[in-house]
Amino acid sequence: MRTQVAPSALLAPGRALAALAWLALGLSCLAAGPTQFVLTNEYQLIENWSLDIETLGDSSPAIDDAGTVYFGTFKGTFWAVSSNGVPKWTFKAGVEIKSSPALGQDGMVYFGSRDRKLYALRPDGSRKWAFLTGGWVDSSPALAGDGTVYCGSWDKKFYALNPDGSLRWQLATDGEIVSSAAVGLDGTIYFGSHDKKFYALKPDGKPRWIFPTGGPVISSPALNRDQCVYFSSVDGYFYALNLDGTLKWRLRTGGITEASPVIGFDGIIYVPVNEELWAITSDGTKKWERNFQGLIDSPAVAFADRTIACVNRGGEVIGSDEDAGFRWRAILQVFGYASLGVAPEGTIYTAGNGSRFRSFRGVPLAPTPWPKFRGNSRNTGNATDNHH
Repeated sequence: MRTQVAPSALLAPGRALAALAWLALGLSCLAAGPTQFVLTNEYQLIENWSLDIETLGDSSPAIDDAGTVYFGTFKGTFWAVSSNGVPKWTFKAGVEIKSSPALGQDGMVYFGSRDRKLYALRPDGSRKWAFLTGGWVDSSPALAGDGTVYCGSWDKKFYALNPDGSLRWQLATDGEIVSSAAVGLDGTIYFGSHDKKFYALKPDGKPRWIFPTGGPVISSPALNRDQCVYFSSVDGYFYALNLDGTLKWRLRTGGITEASPVIGFDGIIYVPVNEELWAITSDGTKKWERNFQGLIDSPAVAFADRTIACVNRGGEVIGSDEDAGFRWRAILQVFGYASLGVAPEGTIYTAGNGSRFRSFRGVPLAPTPWPKFRGNSRNTGNATDNHH
C-alpha cells in the first residue's frame, strides 16, 4: 500500500553552524561535493534536518542521483524522502524491514521484508511486484547490469529474479542467508550462508566455487575490483579470497558480529570486530584497532577526506582518521545497527534520537572499490557501479 505524504508533515530545525573545519584535501575528482567536514565547537556533526518516522529502523539508506533517500523501518513502513527532508511517499509492507534498499538506474526500488517478500516499487512508490519466499528476507538485494535482482532468504535459498519479478533460478543452501550478495565485474555473485560456506555463483546460478569456513557467514562481502573478495565468518576469522576461490590469506580477529568490511584509501580494509574497529592492510596485517565503547554491528564508511566512521550499538557515530585518531562524533541516542547512507555529494543519513531520521552535513564517499556497505550510494552491491 502506497501513501502520499503532504509537505506539511515536517521537520525538526537543524543545529546552528559553527566555525571549526578540517583541512580540505582538494581532490579534483570530488568537485561535486565538499572536501571537508564542518563541525560544531564540540566536534559534532552539523545536522541539516530530522524527520519523525514514528519508529526505529536498521535499514541502511540508499540515495539516488536526485538526492531522494529511501529506507525501511521496524513497523514495516518504507519511506522516500527528498533531500530537504520533505517526505515524498511511504509504502506499507507486512512487517519489519531490516533489508536495505537497492536502487536501479531506471528508478526502481528493491528491498526485502520479514513478511517473507522481496518488493519492487516504481519511482512513485507504487508496487510493481512482490516475490514470496519461504522465510524472512533480511538480506539486501543486489542488482546485475541486465536487471536481474539477487537476494537470499531465511528459507535457506538464494534467488535470482527477472526484472518482471518472475523467478530466473534459485539455489538451495544448508543454512539461512542473511548475507547480502555482491556482484563482481564479470557478473559472478558472492554471498555467505549460515551453513558456514561462502559461495561464488555464475550468472546462470551454477556454483563457480564454494569455500568452507568454520562458522556461519552472516557478514556481507566487499569486492576489491577484479583482485579478491573480503568477508568475515563467525569462526572468528577475516578472509581474503582470490577470485578463483583459493585462500589469499586469513586473519584471526575473534569477531562474532555481522559487521561487513569496507575498503579505504591505499587498499586498507576496515572491519568492526566486536567493540573495536580494525584496520587491515591488503596483505592481511593488522594495522591498528580502535575501541568504540560498544558492540559494532554496522559496517564502517570510508570518506573522501580519509575519515573512517562507524556506528556502535549504543547509538554513537564516531569518525576517526587513518591512524585511529578521533575526529568527530554524532549522538543518535538509539541502538545503532544500520550503516550510514551517504549521498553522492556527501550528505549523511541515519536513524537516530528514538523515532527520528536524520540528515547531517558530510563529504562524499572515498573513491575506492568498496567504501561502504553495498558498495555505493544506491546500495546496488555491484562492483561495476563503484569507483575504479
